[in-house]
Amino acid sequence: MRMNNHLFGDRIFYKKLWRLTLPIAMQSLMLAAVAACDAFMLGRIDQNQMAAVSLASQIQFVQNMFLFSATSAGAILGAQYWGKGDTRTINDIFCMMLRLCGFVSILFCAACELAPGALMRLFAHDPELIEIGVGYLRIAGWSYLLTGLSQCYLTIMKVSDHAGRSAAVSSTAVVMNIALNAVFIFGLLGLAPMNANGAALATLIARAAELALCVASSRRKGYIRPTWRRLFHRDPLLEKDFTKVVLPLLGGSMFWGVGFTSYTAIMGHMGADAAAANSVAAVVRDLICCACNGISSAGGIMVGNELGAGQLERGRVYGDRLNKLSWLIGLGSMLVVLALTPPVVAFVELNETAHAFLIRMMIIMSVYMIGRCVNTVVINGVFAAGGDTLFDVYSLSVCMWGVAIPLALLGAFVFHWPVMAVYACTCLDEVGKLPWVMAHYRKYKWVKDLTRDIKPS
Repeated sequence: MRMNNHLFGDRIFYKKLWRLTLPIAMQSLMLAAVAACDAFMLGRIDQNQMAAVSLASQIQFVQNMFLFSATSAGAILGAQYWGKGDTRTINDIFCMMLRLCGFVSILFCAACELAPGALMRLFAHDPELIEIGVGYLRIAGWSYLLTGLSQCYLTIMKVSDHAGRSAAVSSTAVVMNIALNAVFIFGLLGLAPMNANGAALATLIARAAELALCVASSRRKGYIRPTWRRLFHRDPLLEKDFTKVVLPLLGGSMFWGVGFTSYTAIMGHMGADAAAANSVAAVVRDLICCACNGISSAGGIMVGNELGAGQLERGRVYGDRLNKLSWLIGLGSMLVVLALTPPVVAFVELNETAHAFLIRMMIIMSVYMIGRCVNTVVINGVFAAGGDTLFDVYSLSVCMWGVAIPLALLGAFVFHWPVMAVYACTCLDEVGKLPWVMAHYRKYKWVKDLTRDIKPS
């Protein structure tokens, strides 16, 4: 029996979607708010402080690509096994995520503590920006050690019907981070102003509090917590399934993450004014993307639950609805960016040249938002829910690495194009791959049940 595929005709679908989307989107918004507060607070002090922290934060951005791969693989399999009702296997998935994310976090923390100068020189050549960034990384690097572990806990909460608690924990840490930002950056409560180092210290304290809240929450009744004696237990079949999902996710994340970091590095090498304007535009972009991030995660969980429960037709219909919604969200995001341009430009403290760059970047970014929203929901939500994770690698290798990045590099360092032409090149990939994404969607390769009947061991 085929379900009604009318976009707005299923109250149960929308009730569950919004129940999941709102806390996840709020969590995404609160996380983006930290970067926004860092940028705007530091921007009120000095343009270079803001630009340096934005560039230094690209290290965590790259780390997050590894963490995203591991936790997304855990969420994909976890959502399907939750739909199947197999909590024991979800616990084993939790332990696999902790092992992988813990290892990655140790590596990135060590890099920030041992070679912060080398890391900063990847993104800037201005000595002042490098010096500020080095100080930031030496403090913030310790927070990178904690982030990977807390993300595992938050992911398991989302897929096990505790998205609200996950958002509450994350939001509490964000509020603490923002409050401490003001105290340490501006030197409130009798403290000396710490500028960029203050932002790093606030982040470290907030991440420690977040992990403590995650561990405490997991001990509540009805929550899944890791069984420590099984932390290093290995199930060959489950590991095979996890690897099959995580490797394409890692490839896609690295293609996208390193590519996006390359965009930032290219803009950073075009001068302090371009770097500062790009920093502000990136903050606005990340804030606006919270809606599509929430829909993507929530929709992926819903589709995964149905596929894991064997309800393949219902999963397909849910995917169709999410696809249509993504276009509406993209158009809405474009209008929001345009509406926010005047107040954002008026608020930030930039010189005349950087202000002019920012206005034009916001206009270009408004069109980019359509592609970003659609691709996030369809690729990261719908495709991923059924384990169709390899397509993202193909699309990124062609659209980002085959077109956008080469054009941006040639424009910046060979042909010496204007800043706005180079910035436009960095926005080509999301819009350019839309036809390809829609063609792949209609093949319905993502409609798959990934679960197994795993015997206890």
